[in-house]
Amino acid sequence: MIRKAEFVVSNTNPEKCPKPDRAEIAFIGRSNVGKSSLINMLTGVKELAKTSQKPGKTQLVNHFMIDDRWYLVDLPGYGFAKVSKDRKEKWEKMISTYLTTRSNLCGVFVLIDTRLEPQTIDLEFLNWCGEENVPFVVAFTKADKQSKSQTDKNVKAFLNKMEDIFGDIPDYFVTSAEKGGGKDEVLKFISQLVSEYESERTN
Repeated sequence: MIRKAEFVVSNTNPEKCPKPDRAEIAFIGRSNVGKSSLINMLTGVKELAKTSQKPGKTQLVNHFMIDDRWYLVDLPGYGFAKVSKDRKEKWEKMISTYLTTRSNLCGVFVLIDTRLEPQTIDLEFLNWCGEENVPFVVAFTKADKQSKSQTDKNVKAFLNKMEDIFGDIPDYFVTSAEKGGGKDEVLKFISQLVSEYESERTN
């Protein structure tokens, strides 16, 4: 359980992120995947990450300090339709630089909308993570927005695609921001990543 969550800093330059001296867990997904809602559900702070009806609200790398122990990072979404090519390229460079150079990054939650069939853009991003050795897990969102059987069907279809690409199925969680689904499992997994990072630093 998270007891304290505080905003630390936003910026566009990964080099200006806080000193990489503690574990860091990042969240990313296609715009409008429900990222802010999931972050707020996990931390128990309603307005921590700004939710918006307009996709693409997160345009910066946002750091939050959790329990004075580790950083939660809210990254801009990928796959914007309504921004200029120049801005899109800047965002992509910022995100890829952050993901490939951050030495204290323990894991990246890639969010996938359970209401949709497998999207090429999500699979391409996960494939890129695999190629760049970015440690990722998949968090399926909005599981409460449809029947359980439809959610299960879409999750299975996505995992099958993942197996085709990677030869196995990555760690994954099915979540619901509204109903708190998956919260305990996700926080337990994060806690393990943070503990592993800390024990490696002390050894």
